[in-house]
Amino acid sequence: MKKIKVTDSIIRPIITEKATILSEHNKNVFEVHDSANKKIIKKNIEKLFKVNVTKINIINSKTKIKLKQGKLSKKSGYKKAIVTLKKGQSIDLAGGI
Repeated sequence: MKKIKVTDSIIRPIITEKATILSEHNKNVFEVHDSANKKIIKKNIEKLFKVNVTKINIINSKTKIKLKQGKLSKKSGYKKAIVTLKKGQSIDLAGGI
């Protein structure tokens, strides 16, 4: 497995209605690289945002094939991480890195 850089392991934050509700409970959702594991994600988020991570849950979304207007289309899968922060800390996603 090749080494993943700090900026490569975290692709983007996921900002949806559900992710906004989770942010009220010190949880943030990020799309991460397919080969990233919990240790790499924890290390990189602590380094980028200067916060303490207490827990990480990872969800793999599978690739889906759908029939659209008589043609097959493919929705690519992705990996996302739900990161729980130490109480009292937060990540300002609107401000950027």
